Amino acid sequence: MTEPGVPSAARQRLLDRIADHVLEHGRSDLSLSELARAVGSNNRMLLYYFGSKEEALRLAADVAFARFPHLEGALRRFADEEPGLRDRLRRVWDDIAHPENRPFLALFFQQFGVALYRPERHEELLVRLGAEWVAEVRAVLEREGCGDAADELATQLVAAWRGLQFALLSGTDPALLRGAHERLVDAFPAPGR
Repeated sequence: MTEPGVPSAARQRLLDRIADHVLEHGRSDLSLSELARAVGSNNRMLLYYFGSKEEALRLAADVAFARFPHLEGALRRFADEEPGLRDRLRRVWDDIAHPENRPFLALFFQQFGVALYRPERHEELLVRLGAEWVAEVRAVLEREGCGDAADELATQLVAAWRGLQFALLSGTDPALLRGAHERLVDAFPAPGR
């Protein structure tokens, strides 16, 4: 296996092809052999470069995420100091719900579902999915003056965004979801600075 953190050109090409494949076809029922054939490789090369099918798929999801600038930059833009907090909250949902993000959102929920059935094999992913966005949102809310309520409010926001994403993928009218998010933002407590 190649040294972690030092991707070779061949490894990166494979990773890009895996990302292409899972974005188009999903990942849940792929065997290592099927994945290798789909990306023009073989089991031995995938194991050499990634160590396991799960690691190849995890890394490919990261590569895929970087392809969706509306989604990838949503929390970074939320952390900006301008415009006001409520406007930035609205922008987060607009970024998440952007139509270009649908393939990645589908992959995200599929990856999450797979991890739930084998938590011992996907512990790092589950911890990351459960904590990463909450921590980033909490840091912004703390900076905005939400004090002791920042953790609870961050958890509420991330849970609402995930639920709205699920509804979006399930075919709920995007305008209805935007309205629901708007009411969430309107009800959001004004932070004390």
